[in-house]
Amino acid sequence: MISTALARQLRDTGLAWHPESGDRFQIDRAELDGDIFTVSDLTIEAHHYPTGTVLGFNGTTEWALDSVDVADALWLPREDQLRDLLRGSFRSLERTDDGYIVTAQLDDVEHRYESVSAPEAYGLALLAVIDRVSA
Repeated sequence: MISTALARQLRDTGLAWHPESGDRFQIDRAELDGDIFTVSDLTIEAHHYPTGTVLGFNGTTEWALDSVDVADALWLPREDQLRDLLRGSFRSLERTDDGYIVTAQLDDVEHRYESVSAPEAYGLALLAVIDRVSA
């Protein structure tokens, strides 16, 4: 799974999240640090309003929560979502003795992003792509 720190960096670069069933997230408050939630059609639904998106907790064990504005949630993209977001920049994923390397092409040059987990390596590559596009 992608780290909270990298998820924050991706969010801070402007990566938009449109919650869908199966997405994982944290509520970005210190008292809920470490609690991971999953959007599900039965328990946590994304309600889209003209004023914004709200994540509704429908009778779950999270009894103290009724709903949370999506701006207060931190999306933890899955490996497949990160790979899809890389689009044409993605070249390869390689397993090493120490973890994983994602190779992505930026400005006609291939760059390698290494981490102990595949999602984190994908996230590092995506962060570089977003930074390059934003520059």
